[in-house]
Amino acid sequence: MKVGSYAKAVVSAASAGTAALVTAMGDGVVVTGEWVTVALAVLGALGITYAVPNAAQSEQRQR
Repeated sequence: MKVGSYAKAVVSAASAGTAALVTAMGDGVVVTGEWVTVALAVLGALGITYAVPNAAQSEQRQR
C-alpha cells in the first residue's frame, strides 16, 4: 500500500471530523450525541476514502 492512500484517508477524516466538530460547537456546548456524530463522520470518511483507489495517471499529450 502506498503512502498516498493513507494520507488521503487521514486528511479526509480530519476534515470531516473538524467540520462536524465546528458545527457541534455552534452553541458552545458539545453533548454526547454530537460527539457520536463527530466520531461517525471521522470513521465514515476514513473508511470510505481508504477504500476508493487513487485515480490512474493519464497519458501526457504531446503538443
